[in-house]
Amino acid sequence: MKSISAVVAIVALTLTIGCRNQPASSTSNSSNTQPAVAQASLTPEQLGELGAAIKKSPNDAQRLLSDHGLSEESFEQAVRKVAEDPAASKRYAAAYHKAGA
Repeated sequence: MKSISAVVAIVALTLTIGCRNQPASSTSNSSNTQPAVAQASLTPEQLGELGAAIKKSPNDAQRLLSDHGLSEESFEQAVRKVAEDPAASKRYAAAYHKAGA
């Protein structure tokens, strides 16, 4: 009986601490929402063109990404998402090659 009470107390404490941290994590998630929205709004073709532009001018990569509301990480995530879909991958590759990379 004591061990069950201890487990319940630990779970309650964990939930209490987790709930206190919830608003802070929600705030940080909302700051990450904007790049996710920008990332979601780019088509595979736009991502391909952006990838080609970055390859052509690697020194301008940060500016090119920020012009599209992306970070290096969010760009990589978007490209990985495109890579999961064979049709989207073909569209990305065609735009990448058409842009002359």
